[in-house]
Amino acid sequence: VQLQACGGGLAQAGGSLRLSCAASGRPSSSYYMAWIRRAPGREREVVASISRSGANSFYVDSVKDRFTISKDNAKNTMYLQMNSLKPEDTAVYYCAAARELLRSTWYLTDQYAYWGQGTQVTVSS
Repeated sequence: VQLQACGGGLAQAGGSLRLSCAASGRPSSSYYMAWIRRAPGREREVVASISRSGANSFYVDSVKDRFTISKDNAKNTMYLQMNSLKPEDTAVYYCAAARELLRSTWYLTDQYAYWGQGTQVTVSS
């Protein structure tokens, strides 16, 4: 599967951005998918993960109630709606996918074998 992320940009604190990730080559319904970010000087972090069907999702505590991950398998596209953005959300955001994923390991970056290119999100204070 090939993954193409877009939608990053510059936002003010408190603002919103929506990221999209288009999957090609194989249907997105075959994959668990996730948004992973890397902030300057920090380790990569799985921000949110979603099941193959899109029925189940998981979030890192720092984005709960602010970010929403979703998936439209008919369009082979995953989304990340980011609201109430904070300067600490500034990072390169990557979309990633895995054929198999344990519920207990959704937050581990090395569980995702397929990665797209990153899109920069910058939040100004």
